[in-house]
Amino acid sequence: MLYVICNMISYLEGTIKHKGTNNLIILTGNVGYKVFVPIHILNRAIIDNKFSIYTYTNVRDDAIELFGFENPDDLALFELFLTVPGVGPRTALNVFSASQTKKIKEAIIKGDVDFFTTIPRLGRKNAQKIIIELRSKLGSLDELDLTAEGGENKEIMEALKIFGFSTNEAKEAIKTIRDLEGDTSFKIKQALKYLGKK
Repeated sequence: MLYVICNMISYLEGTIKHKGTNNLIILTGNVGYKVFVPIHILNRAIIDNKFSIYTYTNVRDDAIELFGFENPDDLALFELFLTVPGVGPRTALNVFSASQTKKIKEAIIKGDVDFFTTIPRLGRKNAQKIIIELRSKLGSLDELDLTAEGGENKEIMEALKIFGFSTNEAKEAIKTIRDLEGDTSFKIKQALKYLGKK
């Protein structure tokens, strides 16, 4: 299964055909997609097993790259890292390979510069930028319930992502419409209207 909107691939479901040093090739239909993943995902991956992953599409002048994560929250945090000047997808991926998501968030909130300076491609200057840029944003990400209790929010989130919006854009839109009266379909339409005005 593959969702593609405006050249953006946000989710892949298929079979693992190959494991590289930092990537997997996932066969969906008759096409193999190379997805760069954190080391813990790579270590658990088994050739020929069924596999699904949430992805970020990085479009460069000379290539289109996919970066994969096991859940929308990890993907959202990865996308936040990309808002920091000087931090690209490969560097951000190294952060997720170095530690668990919970510890990464804790390091940002606590201002632990040393945590980030141990990560390849991340110097002290960029480590400080990450903390300065992201510390205030993490709270807003955690406010929105996308767990089992937030079933409707999760449904709206998936719908917006299919339309090509990022996880962070979808979360922002959900915050503006979650108190509206109406069914899920109505709220999705209102969220799309909100995002269309940005």
